[in-house]
Amino acid sequence: MHESVKYHILKHIQDNPEITQRELARKTGFSLGKINYCLRALIDKGLIKAENFRLSSRKTRYLYILTPRGLEEKARVTSRFLKKKLQEYEKLKAEIEELRAEAEE
Repeated sequence: MHESVKYHILKHIQDNPEITQRELARKTGFSLGKINYCLRALIDKGLIKAENFRLSSRKTRYLYILTPRGLEEKARVTSRFLKKKLQEYEKLKAEIEELRAEAEE
């Protein structure tokens, strides 16, 4: 599973444990099938657990909870994701400066 996919899924689950797979797919831009596959992988790795959402009128809804291991992994993934995005930002910033210099010539 790609780092950014894991980051976005863990972030949305931590923000809203009652989120449905369909909502998660809509918010992340990933397909419903990909979300289902990734959630199963995260459950298998022990990073999240899914419990039936008892208050729901539809008993097929789940409550997704980050496990302690999942919280640790989210912190690591967030740090790596931030580092990658900062590198992309610095590269883009340098490219913009280069284009500005070319445009001024």
